[in-house]
Parts: sequence; structure tokens; C-alpha cells
Amino acid sequence: MSATPRRLTLALAALLAAGSVMAGTQEDSRAENGSRVVKQIQSIPEASIPDRLLEDARGIVVVPDTLKAGFMLGGRRGLGMMAIKNADGTWSNPVFVKLTGASFGLQAGVQSADVILVFRSERGLDNIVNGKFTLGADAGVAAGPVGRNAAAATDGAMKAEIWSWSRARGLFAGVALDGAVLQIDHGANRSAYGRDTTPRMIFEGRTQQPASAAITQFRNTLEEATHAARYARERAGKEAAPQNGSVTVQPLESSNPATTTPLDNH
Repeated sequence: MSATPRRLTLALAALLAAGSVMAGTQEDSRAENGSRVVKQIQSIPEASIPDRLLEDARGIVVVPDTLKAGFMLGGRRGLGMMAIKNADGTWSNPVFVKLTGASFGLQAGVQSADVILVFRSERGLDNIVNGKFTLGADAGVAAGPVGRNAAAATDGAMKAEIWSWSRARGLFAGVALDGAVLQIDHGANRSAYGRDTTPRMIFEGRTQQPASAAITQFRNTLEEATHAARYARERAGKEAAPQNGSVTVQPLESSNPATTTPLDNH
């Protein structure tokens, strides 16, 4: 085996073995990076999550710095967070998750990318909480449209429950992640929220220890992005509303006593 394939194989092995050592020690860093990713994709109108998808989302997964490495046989691993939309439209505190996957074919090298998944139904979210969840097998996943006013016209054909975006370099773009597996990172959740903490306890705010400032900021970042999306949709709706039946009233010209001609008194 040549030096290059050997290095790639070692990088892949290290990538797939990593995770348990880091779990429980870098949750705040993961939350901070998650906030960064959300702010970055929403700060660029032509690359942002469409307003309607973000406002109607039932859940979101953000995985910063997902590593992908391989030589013919490839692997993907990332550590991120998952939050769900509460009944009142607010976001929950995030549960920590892992994203893993394997791929085959002509490939070589190591790449880091930020990944965002927007869930349009609760079925996939429940499957993640209850065990491993494979994108594409357990629910349809499609490359997400970009741009705040983008119309998800392809959804009718693909029936996608999940939209996905990734950014390796430059702008975010839709990406297909079929075969990637999402599962709960129990070690990180214990470290962040206390022992015997379940995902549902986190979603419902019933944890032994409160969320850190960094974790709370991630939730607040989602709140701000969703509020901005809702405001943008409402404003666009008002601008597009038909004006049928409206009457334009011209203001009356004011009288100027100095120039008004008096009526003749007969």
C-alpha cells in the first residue's frame, strides 16, 4: 500500500473511532459552532433556508465540521445538535446527536463540511429519539432549496420529509445524504444536562441541571432565525395582497382666503 492510501486509511479509522472520547467535554463548543452555522447560512439571502421551510419546520439538526474521509471506501462522522419545535412555536433546548455514514466508489481525501437537516414531520424525529435513524431509508431526504424566497417545487415529486444542506467551501448548497445515520449522543447529553437524562426530558425542559449559556444561545439563535422568517413571510404577504376594491381618496384643496373669489350678493 502506497503512502497516500495508507494515510487516508488511517485518517478514516481515526474518524470512525472518534467521538466517545470527546463526548462530555466539548458540548459548549459544539453548541457555539452550531449557532455559528445557523447564523452563517441565514446571513446570506441567496443561500439561506427558505422562510417557509424554516417557519414550518418540526425539527432541525445542525452538525458543524462533519468529517468525510476515505479511499474507495469512505466514511462520514459529525457531532451536532437536534432541536424540535414546541406546540407554541418556540424551539426546545437541543439534544446532542451523532451523524455517521459510509460510502463506496471513486473517492479520496479528507473533507470537513457543515450540515443542516430540516425535518418537516415528527415521524423522523421520533425515530431518532427511539434509536438509530437512516436518512433515505427511514424517511425521504432531498437536497434543500436555497434562498429565502425559493419555492420547494420538487417536494411534490419526491415527497421529502427532510431537506438537507451542506457547505464544504463557499456557500451552502442542497445535498443528498442518503445512507447517513443519526443517533442520540447519550454521553454528551449526560455531560450537558445531568445523569439519567433522556431526550424527551431535554425537549420538555425537565433536566437535572440547566442548559449552559452556549446551549441556550443555540436555541435563541433558532428563535431569532424563525422570527425573522415569519416576519419576512408576513411582509411579503402584505405586499402581494390584492388591492381590489380599494378607493384612493384625493385630499381636498385647502381654501386660501386671500385668493378666494367672494360670492355675488344679489
